[in-house]
Amino acid sequence: MFNANSRRLNVMSTGRIVVGVTGASGAIYAQRFLQQATKHWEEIFLILSDQAIQVAATELKVAPRRDRFTTLDWLGADYPQIRLLDTKNYFTPPASGSFRHDGMVVVPCSMGTAARIAHGISDDLLSRSADVCLKERRPLIVVPREMPMSAIMLRNLTILAENGAQVIPACPAWYQRPETLEDLADTVVARILQCLGVEQDLVKQWMEE
Repeated sequence: MFNANSRRLNVMSTGRIVVGVTGASGAIYAQRFLQQATKHWEEIFLILSDQAIQVAATELKVAPRRDRFTTLDWLGADYPQIRLLDTKNYFTPPASGSFRHDGMVVVPCSMGTAARIAHGISDDLLSRSADVCLKERRPLIVVPREMPMSAIMLRNLTILAENGAQVIPACPAWYQRPETLEDLADTVVARILQCLGVEQDLVKQWMEE
């Protein structure tokens, strides 16, 4: 559950965050991040692509439904602060720069989505919300999961980085000796939280006593 005393690193929080989930492989990263996000934000605006739902069903054997949205099966608990948005509805808060929030995370981020964001092609609510973050100088984190990467993909990620986005590839760390797939995914989730200014306790800092 949301912790009102969640510690942040020199960040003035609005208590709101936007999360986009695309059809890239790595549904576990979205699942684990959202579970952690509920501890730190009281409002989570979730944007799911149709492909993200399909990939979650394939990789996790469970996926959210648009017609009867619930987080119980997908995330293991009922999180009322997660609000699923219509990907084609621009009359929602994250579509406007006047709506203040703590930033946006696209996890995992397909290379097609990264390309559209990098070139300002706001053809759905997810890419529009990311575009708003860039123009308003708000945190935007993209978590690509692709290999190998073509020069086109690398250029698009460079464009995003040059324009203020943080690129956190879904490259899990091994020095913590993870014992489960969840432990491994959490090494990426922990870095996302840190980049958002959140004091996380998923993974110890390097050489921390």
